[in-house]
Amino acid sequence: MKIIIIAALAQNNVIGKDGSIPWHSKAEFQHFKKTTMGFPIIMGRKTFDSIGKPLKGRLNIVLSRDVNYLSPHPEVIKFESLEYAVRYCLSAKFEKVFIIGGAELYNTAIPDADELLLTRMPFEIEGDTFFPEIDKEIWELKNTENHEEFRVESYERKS
Repeated sequence: MKIIIIAALAQNNVIGKDGSIPWHSKAEFQHFKKTTMGFPIIMGRKTFDSIGKPLKGRLNIVLSRDVNYLSPHPEVIKFESLEYAVRYCLSAKFEKVFIIGGAELYNTAIPDADELLLTRMPFEIEGDTFFPEIDKEIWELKNTENHEEFRVESYERKS
């Protein structure tokens, strides 16, 4: 099973401000939806709260260290760690799983990820949440796809 980190970031690596994405791009949302549809998505509780509801057509997995956390949505699965969530997806024989944020989860997941799928917005923006720096010793840029509003960079872990 491939573990894929997917994120949209500004040129200065900003991914959030005040608990939400500091820009709106319908085309980028469509790219995210098309890419993740049919696969599990793993997110932190704050990210889930900012979205406000489960994303349709995908198994929504929320990570929370709070043992009493209970999603108001019965279709959402909660785990206390990324390790348990990944094990669950492995046992269910999913082909791939997407890590969709936020920053704390990206930092936790990047050592175990197989791929990075980064949407680069063509601007810098003010924010308080950042995507981690990409270590070029570990990650190799395999493909770049230019879209009208953004560029998608696909990275693979070097062997």
